[in-house]
Amino acid sequence: MPEIAEVETVRRTLKKQILNKKIKKVQIFYPKMIESNVADFEKNLINNEFIDIKRRGKWLIFELHDFYLLSHLRMEGKYFLKSSNDIKEKHEHIIFTFEDNSDLRYHDTRKFGRMNLIKKSDLEKTEALKKQGLEPGDNNLTTDYLLEKFKNKSIPIKTLLLDQTIISGLGNIYANEVLFAAKIHPEKLGKEITEENAKNIITSADKIIKRAIELGGTTIKSYTSSLGVTGRFQQELMVHKRENEECRLCHNKIQKIKINGRSTYFCPNCQKK
Repeated sequence: MPEIAEVETVRRTLKKQILNKKIKKVQIFYPKMIESNVADFEKNLINNEFIDIKRRGKWLIFELHDFYLLSHLRMEGKYFLKSSNDIKEKHEHIIFTFEDNSDLRYHDTRKFGRMNLIKKSDLEKTEALKKQGLEPGDNNLTTDYLLEKFKNKSIPIKTLLLDQTIISGLGNIYANEVLFAAKIHPEKLGKEITEENAKNIITSADKIIKRAIELGGTTIKSYTSSLGVTGRFQQELMVHKRENEECRLCHNKIQKIKINGRSTYFCPNCQKK
């Protein structure tokens, strides 16, 4: 699943290539992806143009003159830039065609992605965005903030880090990496998190996400052929997907367990329970 670093990389890359290009046609091959009225979606996009691309958590926010197009990639969503003459691939479900006969194509094997076209005045009223927590690097993401969110929670910290209403943008990969860097066992309960733990989570999340963005993310290799981006952060992963490999710090074996159905990787020596 694209997480905050991957979505930010997509935002930066698309911003260099599609802004201020007039949209002449919109093709929707899987209408269930559109949360707003499909006819209005098409009508309001044609002859319009993307003038900026923002992001909040894992949401891409394409700015038009009077609207915002919200896009969530969910599990496997990807954007490709192609010529209008290129053959449509099986899983390309939404195609925006520009006046220069180039396409922005949304590809999603599992069809979980969602788009919603809203008036600019409605952005802050949108429920999905209102629920977003603070992002790594936000000055308001303090130890007091986290301890208040975690208190009385008999839920593993790994699960809490995936809660987008607490910290926005972290997914399974970076939650595993943040907990390793913070030296916290993933099964430790929220109510057991100390002030020092919270401080380490904040510092680690900020450092890891900044580095992942710098390297183009971890799962971004899916976009290489179209957007010219090759993610390299997977080369620096400390625990994720490294089951039975040696810990880079202590040389014990990395273990894999399931927490709330999510694959969780950790070092039992560095992250003592």
